[in-house]
Amino acid sequence: MASWNKATDPDQVRLREYLEDTAELLAPAMVLGPWALRLDIGLPAGRDLIDMADLDNYAFPLATRPRNEDLVTVWCSKRHADTSRVLVAPAAESAAPSATYTVRTTASAATTAFKEQVRSAVVDAATIPTGAVHLQLAFVVGPQRNWLTLWKPTIDALDPLLGRTRADRDWHPQDGRITDLGLHVTVDPSLGHDILVSIAAAPAAAPRTEGPR
Repeated sequence: MASWNKATDPDQVRLREYLEDTAELLAPAMVLGPWALRLDIGLPAGRDLIDMADLDNYAFPLATRPRNEDLVTVWCSKRHADTSRVLVAPAAESAAPSATYTVRTTASAATTAFKEQVRSAVVDAATIPTGAVHLQLAFVVGPQRNWLTLWKPTIDALDPLLGRTRADRDWHPQDGRITDLGLHVTVDPSLGHDILVSIAAAPAAAPRTEGPR
């Protein structure tokens, strides 16, 4: 998972080793043109899949590592399994979910105002019933925007859909509930610094358990 500790912290050391090793393994499979990254996280049997282990914190370091602007879609899941798996492939267009919430933001993604604008799109939505959640976020951005940095503040604003960890805490949704996460980007120079965000969330299918292969 992503770590914000000092560079010498054991978590940071393990993260760097993992990213270097995974990047080396993936290098022969990298493709030209728009590409997709898929990461399936295997967690120990008995670990509660909908408590913490936030998927964006697993996906972000790996998506950032290639420094490749042709990455246009990231899929991440978590299951009870003995191993984790990663895949890179050419990106392919697919149909959008049938029910989405859309908002155009004008504030910096580093500000509370951005989260407030995102939340306004879902503020009247019903909270998804207790259990696992499938979430997709689609961003339309200008060519200078690093869309990877939009994931966390956008998810932080989805407490109307996901529920709050505590009633008195803003921007702390129960995002550990997300067991399937899809993140997508399209570039549109006409947007300038604005961002168009589309949100689709629904109960997820019961996560499967995978044994040794």
